[in-house]
Amino acid sequence: MSSTNNIDMDHYMVRGGKPLMGEVTIGGAKNAALAIIAAAIMSDETVTIENLPDVRDINVLLEAMSVIGVMIDRVDRHTVKINGSQVRNVNIEYELIKRIRASYYLIGALLGKYRQAEVPLPGGCNIGSRPIDQHLKGFRAIGAEVSVERGEIIAKAERLVGAHIYMDVVTVGATINIMMAACMAEGKTTIENAAKEPHVVDVANFLNSMGADIKGAGTDVIRIRGVEKLHAATYSIIPDQIEAGTFMFAAAITNGDILIKNVIPKHLESISSKLLEMGCVIEEFDDAVRVKGTSTLRSTNIKTLPYPGFPTDMQPQAGVALALSEGTSLVTESIFENRFKYVDEITRMGATIKVEGNTAIITGVKRYTGARVSSPDLRAGAALVLAALSADGVSMIDDVHLIERGYEDFEVKLRALGGCIEKCSSDADMQKFTLKTAVV
Repeated sequence: MSSTNNIDMDHYMVRGGKPLMGEVTIGGAKNAALAIIAAAIMSDETVTIENLPDVRDINVLLEAMSVIGVMIDRVDRHTVKINGSQVRNVNIEYELIKRIRASYYLIGALLGKYRQAEVPLPGGCNIGSRPIDQHLKGFRAIGAEVSVERGEIIAKAERLVGAHIYMDVVTVGATINIMMAACMAEGKTTIENAAKEPHVVDVANFLNSMGADIKGAGTDVIRIRGVEKLHAATYSIIPDQIEAGTFMFAAAITNGDILIKNVIPKHLESISSKLLEMGCVIEEFDDAVRVKGTSTLRSTNIKTLPYPGFPTDMQPQAGVALALSEGTSLVTESIFENRFKYVDEITRMGATIKVEGNTAIITGVKRYTGARVSSPDLRAGAALVLAALSADGVSMIDDVHLIERGYEDFEVKLRALGGCIEKCSSDADMQKFTLKTAVV
């Protein structure tokens, strides 16, 4: 992986026009993994986590945890052993952690185990305001005093006592964070209007494997009976729903045929149903899904919603596909207000999209043409790469470090499917790519 000093210098060079064909294997879910590695410090015994994605967000969080004394042993690229018995302090170093959103999971983990935590307000992709008021409300309900000072969230409690908590909005982060803190509180906690996402269920299953008592994850009411301590466990993270969905749309956008392996098809139903509406052919297997594109995509309407609705993290990929469909489509973003920042970029490649409020009105075009574009955030960056793979000519995508926050070996996997894509960091590399891939 590139050092942090030159990550901003990396670009993807892409020559489009080839359908993506073949098989791709999906890694562990980044959003589940971030919460699970934070929760692993709640035991004093060694916890082994398997199917860990090797992406930048995960590596930054592990680094920040090692700074406070958590023992981290990278067994191999996708396996880590974590031991939280030697945590020296509960104050997380700011510089590392401000780069990732999920740093706030350390509050729930540290508060649950040590009754105190000091964690900087989180960073991550700039896709809109993601308030943490529901997290703080939940911590206060179970007995913590919480304040925000000097850009840090400071939480402490003499004791944590179970409570009945109603979430004002469905929020994955707060559901997971409160679940972590409450699993070591005294008595019973009920979280109503809880998020139902697959990674909420995965974190609950992980905590239960360490001895927690959590029931109802995956429904809108989660019941937790506090336990005194958590023990060692070995746990494998679920496959990444968003990585899988990205490759499903890659087949649609490039009119390809991709078998996507190591997935849970149930988690992909909202994505599959939209691709079917657009005219793609989908075959489901026990742990794989095959998507075949069509030469003429049909328009459809999409509204992002909490699970089991269409995921906000798939909205840019869907928008890029719909901009190549016949007719007019509407995409309504109901989760994050800045999720349309890719529109200006994809317009450079020939898309016709008009954004009004939280809705994009998309008029389909026949094809994209190569251009230089910049990744505004993680998912939008991936969507632009897919557009470039279908475009006529050469494209250059800047700020690929944002894409690497959540996709492991993205360009390697795309090359294995026949995509003409390379990561370049110098002008000479870029010229070489353009000459080497020129159509004779």
